[in-house]
Amino acid sequence: RCEACEGDGVITYEMHFLPDVYITCDECKGSRYNRETLEIKYKNKSIADVLSMTVDEGCEYFENISNIKSKLLTLKKVGLGYIKIGQKATTLSGGEAQRIRLASQIGSGLTGVLYVLDEPSIGLHQKDNVKLIDALKRLRDLGNTVIVVEHDVETMESADHIIDLGPEAGLNGGNVTAQGSLKNIIDTKESITGNYLSGKKFIEIPRKRKTANNGRFLEILGASGNNLKNVNFKVTIGTLT
Repeated sequence: RCEACEGDGVITYEMHFLPDVYITCDECKGSRYNRETLEIKYKNKSIADVLSMTVDEGCEYFENISNIKSKLLTLKKVGLGYIKIGQKATTLSGGEAQRIRLASQIGSGLTGVLYVLDEPSIGLHQKDNVKLIDALKRLRDLGNTVIVVEHDVETMESADHIIDLGPEAGLNGGNVTAQGSLKNIIDTKESITGNYLSGKKFIEIPRKRKTANNGRFLEILGASGNNLKNVNFKVTIGTLT
């Protein structure tokens, strides 16, 4: 019996009941390039092979082609060495997209420009944070003004000038509570940010954590979206993970 039309005949569904189906082309293997294009190779790799490389791999591959290598190195310097050269823009996080634009601006050599970045460290591994900060400083040293909206401690410590808005968020904020150097922020009692930076206030680590309900969990197998590499993991049910 067809649940869609509630009839007793042959079960048929209109296309909008079906999910999108993608079939890999036998000829191009999903690369979207024609046979003639794929036959052109450099160092035994086609353009499809190159686009599947990471930025780090591309830096080594184009070792002897300075103009291409310099552009890839700029991406690497803002902490994007792990993304694929041909990665779709729709799979990038907001922070990654910002850092790609940042890399292109550094490479352009423009001066006298005002840049405003909204939390560019989003999606960035902490070990690459220094690379991002160095990139922002290079943009400044070219003769530009860089304004960064951030909550990252390392970024605040590296800033030439800090403006602390608050004292709290939303309707309870909107005022300049402190500004100046990092020491100015820390020395201002009205600055909640300064209190946490100085260690006067801190968030305690929970002494007891909630365990899963009846040992239940949601298991993820072979997650391979975007930058995930065939990851298996378990998420406990009824907890904050």
